[in-house]
Amino acid sequence: MSQRIKNIVIVGGGTAGWITAGLIAARHKDRSENGVSVTLIESPDIPTVGVGEGTWPTIRKTLSRIGIKEADFLAACGASFKQGSRFDGWVTGADNDSYYHPFELPVSHQAGDMLYAWQNNIAEKSFAEAVCVQSGSSLKYLAPRQRSMPEYVGAMNYAYHLDAVKMANLLQVHICKHHGVTHIKDHVTGVIGERDSDIKAVMTRENGQIEGDLYIDCTGQSSLLLGQHYGVEFVDQSHILFNDSAVVTQVPVGENDPIQSETVSTAHEAGWIWDIGLPSRRGIGCVYSSAHMKNTRAEEVLRGYIGEEGENSKVRHIKFRSGHRTHFWHQNCLAIGLSAGFLEPLEASAIVLVELSAETLCENLPVTREGMRIEAKRFNEVFQYRWARIIDFLKLHYVLSQREEPYWQENRETTTIPSRLQELLELWKHRPPSHYDFEQAKEIFPAASYQFVAYGMGMLPAYHPTLEPSILLAVQKKMQAIAGKQRSFAAGLPTNRALLANL
Repeated sequence: MSQRIKNIVIVGGGTAGWITAGLIAARHKDRSENGVSVTLIESPDIPTVGVGEGTWPTIRKTLSRIGIKEADFLAACGASFKQGSRFDGWVTGADNDSYYHPFELPVSHQAGDMLYAWQNNIAEKSFAEAVCVQSGSSLKYLAPRQRSMPEYVGAMNYAYHLDAVKMANLLQVHICKHHGVTHIKDHVTGVIGERDSDIKAVMTRENGQIEGDLYIDCTGQSSLLLGQHYGVEFVDQSHILFNDSAVVTQVPVGENDPIQSETVSTAHEAGWIWDIGLPSRRGIGCVYSSAHMKNTRAEEVLRGYIGEEGENSKVRHIKFRSGHRTHFWHQNCLAIGLSAGFLEPLEASAIVLVELSAETLCENLPVTREGMRIEAKRFNEVFQYRWARIIDFLKLHYVLSQREEPYWQENRETTTIPSRLQELLELWKHRPPSHYDFEQAKEIFPAASYQFVAYGMGMLPAYHPTLEPSILLAVQKKMQAIAGKQRSFAAGLPTNRALLANL
């Protein structure tokens, strides 16, 4: 009879470790001998590394499943509401160069009819503003919900900007108190087990050997279990995604200053700048390629973006490498978070990958060791696909730019573009991106996301001359109603600042 999987050991805390612990423990509540135990080992003196301050709407379901009240989360994490991302300067760098990628889906999944209706009826509006309510300029400082609404429910789809260190602390306290997770503060000093077989135990400095049936590697970029112990190779993607550095700072804001409900990403000569608004500060970072820009120049670009407020701001320089492991589940070890990989934070994919990985695990938690072998194979197939699609989508932002600086020209060279993306770009000259282009039922970026970016950056497919519209009138009616809904939301929703203050 195959070994029963009963003891789950998570090595590493932070956002990845605690989200994983929380989702598993909330989904598998039985802590008796017939259930599962969840143990999280966290070094007592290694600071939490926040994987980012931007999230996706999936985070609402994650927090709800773990049992954290929305108001408590917003207060404890210094969070604010996020409704999408705005991209400034990515096409030409001109003053009016701006487009929006909202969380709301367009009025239709019939890509051809929607493109035709937009171009032939309201082409003076951007695609995003024409096909969804969430893109109106009057909404950029507004909250997506009213105070009277049930928690995690909004008039529009939304996520959060947050302090990732505070979030990890909140998760730790709540999960240990309410879900029976054993929290061990100790240093992992070694791994017991052969490289061609299962991990039998991890050795800790104060608590000795800690045995488990399944180990989750949440040790960050060190990838102590999957990378160091098992030697699973890291696949460097820097030939596609050039950025490898960032210089970051925080700028205080006044208690009455408006809070942006969007992540603002502003392109510069060799990368881009993120600008994230929280109730007490703005988190701002200049992401760049060290092959195209020196760190001193990156700091100049960052301070120039901030203006006078940035002259005396303390900055921190960060190095990173975009890429991922060849596979993520090896023997009885699964890597989640930075131990699995990292891609530049352009579309805030870090935390959502943690959520998706943890959710996939807890919904398909293997009962036996033999079952684990099959689950691992399936997990690796799904997430190899997902990491590849994120790389494609991030690269799309660079490929469609018309900027003439060397960095941007090199990003458009064919040798730097994934072959699958090259094929799609060729197809999209003649038809719009559609759901037929993506294989999975739960795509990490659906066709609509490609439409927002492609059309926002000026790529307009030609219509097939014989294509007969199927629901054109219905699409046109929905588009005509959007302007009225935008006015209604602008009049009826509180500002981001006002709603957070009332909480």
